[in-house]
Amino acid sequence: QVQLVESGGGLVQPGGSLRLSCAASRSFFSINVMGWYRQAPGKERELVANTGGSGNYADSVKGRFTISRDTAKNTVYLQINSLKPEDTAVYYCYASVFTGRWTDYWGQGTQVTVSS
Repeated sequence: QVQLVESGGGLVQPGGSLRLSCAASRSFFSINVMGWYRQAPGKERELVANTGGSGNYADSVKGRFTISRDTAKNTVYLQINSLKPEDTAVYYCYASVFTGRWTDYWGQGTQVTVSS
């Protein structure tokens, strides 16, 4: 089991920045991949970024979003810059663990609203 606790969402104006945090209940050494999805109203959940390789990003966020991790704190961050109204969504942290088969764990989600 992996518990994930997210924080850092909020209301921000277009062009602004936020940093989302996701703290995992166990060491990164036991987690294969961590990342973020988002889901906007009326839309399907989409992958935003994950820690695979040197970092994977959706085309819509490349150059604006940066995923990073603090191994000592078992925490993954998503730095979001140059926010646009279309970035408005609930952002979900996830962790994928392979123990013969893949198991995904999810955080509760944090709301990001971009509006003037």
